[in-house]
Parts: sequence; structure tokens; C-alpha cells
Amino acid sequence: MLEIVNNIKEIDCCAWESIPEEVLLSSQPVVLRGLVADWPIVAAANQSTEQTIAYLKKFDSGRPLTAMEGDADIDGRIFYNDDFNGFNFDYRRMTLAQVFEKLVEYQGLDKPPMIYVGSTNIDNWLPGFRDENDLVLGERSPLASLWIGNRSRVAPHYDFPTNIACSVAGRRRFTLFPPEQLHNMYVGPIDRSPAGQPISLVDLAEPDYQRFPKFEQALQASQAADLEPGDAILIPSMWWHHVEAMDSLNVLVNYWWRSTPSFMGPPLSVLQHAILGLRDLPEDQRAVWKDLFDYYVFNPSEENVAHIPESVRGALNPMTEQTAQQIRGLLLEQFKH
Repeated sequence: MLEIVNNIKEIDCCAWESIPEEVLLSSQPVVLRGLVADWPIVAAANQSTEQTIAYLKKFDSGRPLTAMEGDADIDGRIFYNDDFNGFNFDYRRMTLAQVFEKLVEYQGLDKPPMIYVGSTNIDNWLPGFRDENDLVLGERSPLASLWIGNRSRVAPHYDFPTNIACSVAGRRRFTLFPPEQLHNMYVGPIDRSPAGQPISLVDLAEPDYQRFPKFEQALQASQAADLEPGDAILIPSMWWHHVEAMDSLNVLVNYWWRSTPSFMGPPLSVLQHAILGLRDLPEDQRAVWKDLFDYYVFNPSEENVAHIPESVRGALNPMTEQTAQQIRGLLLEQFKH
């Protein structure tokens, strides 16, 4: 186990129906001890694996979903294969009932095969679950997802939305790194990764400091916390997080929300487009475009556009859904050629 010197800040004084706004807006991670301890799913999990599964089955829609299955020798690590041309697990279509059968079958094995269901929309696959187990998040409209599996390790990655992750069955260890540690994380491909987001190639169970020497600097800035059933953690946008599920049955419920409207699209797509159009330009041309991005994107000002009538500023006006649709249409036309 890594020696993490910094503990994530904890509070234990808020309830799921009244999370303080300053917590929801926090730019630093926060552990919320006991936030969902009175959820019925947590009560079932505190009794037994059988009670947990029986409770979840009450809401099972029966729809097939996508699970990840890996051999015992991957030790739960969700990662690439040795050649990086695929992954060390297989995607399988199955029902939740079939997932539960495998989880029960693997219980008690010292080195079980891995089975993992990630980021599954609760309202589609477990309708009614949130009537009994939910957070109140004000005017936010979060995406609520379910994560189920046995022991697993998800490599450090970032998400654009803010995230509250609630551990409802089994123990989970979260290890977080601030966004500015990007240069020390040894990030893998951005267009092909196990779960859609770029991941660090460092194995936190056995860091290879000869291959990844700067990761030691990232560790100095890392923060960690162990969550028991009923605990939750707020992970701010773009914080790197490694998640280890430590028991034979682990269930997590999480809520994602953006601080900006969804019509603005995912920033990762913008990065990929910039790589396509800008990265391999001659150095002098890249310098010009860097200045243009700073002028229009990263440090825009009213002075920059004051000479243009507001009615014809188009994309230079504050973003609206209509403007976003117009820009998206223009980009689609450009990509046809």
C-alpha cells in the first residue's frame, strides 16, 4: 500500500437532504462521513451480501447492461493489455441478475476473477431505487449512476463534472491528486482508454519509479481516504482519482453535475480537435494560435470585442444554447470536408 501523507478533509455534520452549498462548490475534495448512512441500501449492506443483492433485485429492470470481466491474474486492475492495443478485460453484455450470480460464485476465493459494472444509469436500470436512496442537490440536475463489482482498481483519471460518490456496500479507498499534477501522472492515450477518460499508466499498487520517476512528486501532493458503507466523498472537477474497491461485493452510487450548461459540450473533444488542427503546425504558427486562444478563450475581455456590434458578435457573445447549436452545426459542416 502507498504511504499517503495527506488525508482528505472530512466533515461529519451534514445530512443527505441538506448538504451545505459551500461543500457542493468546494474546489478541494471533502469526505462526508455518514452522509448516506440511513439509506435502506446501506442498511441492507450492513446485514449481508445476500441482503444487499436482494434489495437491489427489487428494482432490477432486467435490461442487459455492459460489464467488464477480467481473469484473476489481473488482480482487479482495470487497464490495458501488454501491447496497449486492447485491454486486460473483456466487455460482456449481461443482466444484473447474471452479475449477481457471478459475484456470489466468486465470494470466498482468494484471487477471484474480476467482474465490474461501471457508470450505469440508475433511473434506467434500477427504476424506483432513488425514491428510497437519493441526495438532494438543489437546482442541480445530476446524472446518478451505479457501480457494482468485486475487488477492483481503477487507474487515476479525471472527470470534467463534479462528483459526489457514495459508498453503499463494501469499502473503497480513494487516492486523489490535484489537477496541476498532470505533468507527473504519466497519462496514457487520450483517444483510447478503458473507461473513456485518459488514465495514468502508473500502477499505484506497485509504482515503477524507474519508469515513472516524477510520480514521486505527485505522491507528495496526493490525498487519500478510506470510505465505509454510508460515507461519501466530493471530488471536484478535474481532480485525478484512483479508486480501489476492497471487498467481495462493492456498490457505489455517484452523482455527476456540471457547473456550466451541457450544451457547451465536453472540453476533452475540444482538446482532441486542437491536437488535430494545431499541435503539428510549425512552431511560429503555434505561437500565434496560442495567442489567439488566450485572446478569445482563456483571457477574453469586453475590450476585445467592443468594436463589434453586439448583434453580430456570434460566438464572441456569452454562450447560449442557440449559439452552441450554431457553432456545432458549423463544425459538422467543416468536418464533412
